[in-house]
Amino acid sequence: MRLTSGFLVGVAVVAVAIVIVVSVINWGAVGDAGISANGWIALILGVLVTLALGIGLMALVFISNRRGYDEPPDNDR
Repeated sequence: MRLTSGFLVGVAVVAVAIVIVVSVINWGAVGDAGISANGWIALILGVLVTLALGIGLMALVFISNRRGYDEPPDNDR
């Protein structure tokens, strides 16, 4: 039984909709919560580290592809 791309897109849309609904419910349950100065610092550092990691890994993917490390081995030698 082959899964069609339309079915997979439908499953992905339903999953995203469920995540959005759960997020909205949880956001409303938290109420009006403030973030301290230490919380803002931790948030900013977390975002910066995550961005640096993502950018660094993507750069390694592009470098690896351009240098030919992702090509299959050449056994003709």
